[in-house]
Amino acid sequence: VPAFAAPLPISVITDLLGIPDADSREFGEHGAVVGSVLDGIQSVRHAARFQAANARLHTLFESLFELRRREPADDLITRLVAAEAEDVVKPGELEHMVFLLLIAGFETTVNVIGNCVLALMNNPGQWEALRADPEHMAPKAVEEALRYDPPVQGTSRIALEDVELEGRMVRRGQWVFTMIGGAGHDPDVYERPDEFDIGRDASAEHLAFSGGVHYCVGQPLARMELNIAMQLLAERMPKLRVAGPVRRRKTSTIRGLRQLPVSAA
Repeated sequence: VPAFAAPLPISVITDLLGIPDADSREFGEHGAVVGSVLDGIQSVRHAARFQAANARLHTLFESLFELRRREPADDLITRLVAAEAEDVVKPGELEHMVFLLLIAGFETTVNVIGNCVLALMNNPGQWEALRADPEHMAPKAVEEALRYDPPVQGTSRIALEDVELEGRMVRRGQWVFTMIGGAGHDPDVYERPDEFDIGRDASAEHLAFSGGVHYCVGQPLARMELNIAMQLLAERMPKLRVAGPVRRRKTSTIRGLRQLPVSAA
């Protein structure tokens, strides 16, 4: 995970934002801490780690905003700073916006790579199918991983009006918790839902990127990174295999791996 799954998306999003000399390991740790907080603060130590990660990112962003005000560059932060000067983005919104773009821009993608590789290693026939035709099958492997083991297991919404769902009334203002991971295993939508099959008919779209007005704005970038990652992994490391104990993250909202030891020999 720290050797392959994390550096790729972190390098891409920090380059787009214009963060110089980005340390992929440091940002990976910050992302893991922020992701863990989605399940709630578990202890005083947990709260301290989250506060420290926030403080580090705050310092980095403030320095970078000042730099881009003085020295504009061809990056997203320069454009956001310019939008702030034109009062399109409010001063209090800038840091929160960049924080979300940074963390959301790599945290979920890191976990999809790990989850996808593990599913392929646990299903040798699927790994062989990817190896046989990496260019064609990589996008299929990615979409199946997003359905089978998505990085975000659940999210929540607030009902804007009264609505009846499956005989149950949801009142305006009520919270609705949507289980994305469970939806991907719905037997009324998918045949053999608990099997990982990269040759699956993709006509039934998964919900890993949400849907409707909430559809993930970063999904084209995520899919591009994931497709390239899985294609090149199959091409360059065709003998890949698990070579040690797999460790999962101790979170439920965000699902991913902390450790996936592999051998390429």
